[in-house]
Amino acid sequence: MAVKLQRYELTPQMRDYDEFNDAGRRHYLPYLMYFGRPDFISPTVNTDRSGFRVSTGPDGTKASAAGHVPPGPVRILTGGSTALGVGATSDDSTLASLLWSRYAPSEPWLNFAGHCFNPAQEALLFTLYRNLLGNISEIVICSGVNAMMLARLPEWQQGDHGAFFFCGEYFEKMEELREQNRDRSRRFGRRAKASSSPAGVATFDDVRRDITTVIDSAADTTLRQLDTWQRVAGPETRISYVLQPMSRWMRQTSTPQEEILFEERDRIYKRGVWEELYGDVATTEVARTFAAALRVGCEKRGVRFLDLNPVVAEATTPHDWLFVDRVHYNDTGHDIVARTMAEALELS
Repeated sequence: MAVKLQRYELTPQMRDYDEFNDAGRRHYLPYLMYFGRPDFISPTVNTDRSGFRVSTGPDGTKASAAGHVPPGPVRILTGGSTALGVGATSDDSTLASLLWSRYAPSEPWLNFAGHCFNPAQEALLFTLYRNLLGNISEIVICSGVNAMMLARLPEWQQGDHGAFFFCGEYFEKMEELREQNRDRSRRFGRRAKASSSPAGVATFDDVRRDITTVIDSAADTTLRQLDTWQRVAGPETRISYVLQPMSRWMRQTSTPQEEILFEERDRIYKRGVWEELYGDVATTEVARTFAAALRVGCEKRGVRFLDLNPVVAEATTPHDWLFVDRVHYNDTGHDIVARTMAEALELS
C-alpha cells in the first residue's frame, strides 16, 4: 500500500514539481548539464520549447524567454529553484510573475531560473540564451543557497568553477567511459594508464567541515560569475544580487506545518537528514558572514546587493507559514518575498 505523504496533503502542488524534476526524465543539455523540461504542461508549472518557465503579467499576459516575449525592454529574475518558483501553486504565483503583475509592473519580468543550478550554470544559461532577448533593463539574481551547499563538497569536485548538483553521477559516468577506452587500448596492444581519479560519488565523510573555507568558496564562485553577468548584459543593464531567504537563515523556529514537512522530508530523503548534511551552514551567523562577503564583492563591481533574510524576517511573524521545505516557499512566502524585494530594491 502506498504511503500517504503529508507533503501532498499540505502542499498538493508538489506532485507536479516532483514530476517536473523526475530524474528519469531529466532534460540533459550540452554545456549546462541539465535544464527545465521543455514544453512541460501541468496545472502548476509550465515551460516553453527551451524549458523556461512561463510568467504572468498584470492583464494575464503569458511570457517566457523562448516563447512570447513582449515588445520593448524586459527584466529577468534568475537564480536556482527558488527563483524558478518551486513551491508556488501556479505560474502566476512565482516571484517573476508577482513582480510583473503586482509589485513592479512597469516592465515585463521573465523567469530565467534553472532548477539545481550553481552560480556558473546561472551565468552560463544567460550567456547561451541572451540571443533570445532584446533590450534587458534589469537583472535580479535571487540565489545563494545552492552556492553554499555545493561549496561543502570535497575539493576534488570543485574544479575551476565550483561543484554542481549530481556531479558525482557525472564523474562516475566519465570514469566508466575512460575504462571503456582503456579496454579498447588494451585490445590494440597499447598499455592502459591507471587512473588517479578519486571515486565518483562523495560520501558524508568527504564533505568539508571548515566553515570559513566553505563561505569563502561560495562567495568566490558567486562573485566571479557576476563579472560574466556584467560583460554579457552590457553597461546599460542594472544588475542586483539578492541573497535568498532560507528558513534557517532567517529564523530558528518553524510553524507546525513547516515542522511536519521538514520532518517528513528528512525521513524520505535518500541522501540524509538536513541537519547532518547542511546544519552547520544553515545558521543566521553563517548567513550574515556570507552576506558580508557578497556585499563587499558586489560593491566593488557596482552591483546592488540585498540580503533579504533579515528583511523578510522583519516583515513576518513566527506564525506565518512560508516554506514547503527548508528552501522553497508556498504562495504566502512567494508573495512576501516578491513584495519586500520590490520595496527594498525600489523596483517600479
